[in-house]
Amino acid sequence: MKKVYIIHENDEWTDHLTKRLNELQVPYEAWHLDQGTVNLAEAPPEGIFYSRMSASSHTRGHRYAPELAASVIAWLEAHGRKVLNGSRALQLEVSKVVQYLELEAHGVKTPKTIAAVGKDQILQAAEPFSGKPFITKHNRAGKGLGVQLFHSYQGLKEYVLGPDFEEPVDGITLIQEYIESPESYITRCEFVGGKFVYAVRVDTSEGFELCPADACQIGDLFCPAGEETPAKPKFQIQENFNESIIENYMRVLADNKIHVAGIEFIKDKDGTIYTYDINTNTNYNSDAEAAAGKYGMLELAKFLQQQLDSLNAATVQ
Repeated sequence: MKKVYIIHENDEWTDHLTKRLNELQVPYEAWHLDQGTVNLAEAPPEGIFYSRMSASSHTRGHRYAPELAASVIAWLEAHGRKVLNGSRALQLEVSKVVQYLELEAHGVKTPKTIAAVGKDQILQAAEPFSGKPFITKHNRAGKGLGVQLFHSYQGLKEYVLGPDFEEPVDGITLIQEYIESPESYITRCEFVGGKFVYAVRVDTSEGFELCPADACQIGDLFCPAGEETPAKPKFQIQENFNESIIENYMRVLADNKIHVAGIEFIKDKDGTIYTYDINTNTNYNSDAEAAAGKYGMLELAKFLQQQLDSLNAATVQ
């Protein structure tokens, strides 16, 4: 029997999807790729394959999960299997440099960014930002890993040369202009099947690590996704959202064969939009969804069901 196969490395983030698949009675199998083997002499099973591999896997002790996933996806694609969020999506997931280049190629404005490897190179790269606030972040990241705000070159120097410097898992640190939102929020646009689902406004007043997952709220002390108040919830789905940039985003996703993603942007005081993240392992906030009556994982489960039904129909023909 053909199934939906879920490629991932985090049970907590996948549980919400499998519950929806169970509700819809969609057959599935989860492949947790922290460890494993790929027999290149064998053909993969028939089915629909959906990757939820995360750039932040190393923070959960799964250092080489993306590399193993890349091998598995290459194997699947070589055999002509339908892979949703396949090899190209994974390339973008693990590299913000690749994301920014692709966004700019589609006319989407990104913050000025310099990539650097080596402490001396990080300091050298920061020199053009001197006199203005700037941030550092990890090239391969998730949950806002490595994001630090600096108001001076000296502050960066003390951090980089001090004991608290956080080495990126791929060695690449990004130095980026700081875009200040006058109301301290960012917007995250969710897409399923390449189509826009909803936009959520995220309060950034507590910090930069903005993972929307419920597991983040409960278990990650560095993720300011918990402690919501009725007066000002951290995540709010926006009604009647109609920014024209959505069309550009959909072209980026289509041209890179990305089927499911969350894309984040920030507006400065002049209303200029800067896009700074494509998350192909997107999660959804249950409180915000319940308040709005919109459910990302349900839409994703329906999309996977449609893909599986289409495969089964094609096989019968």
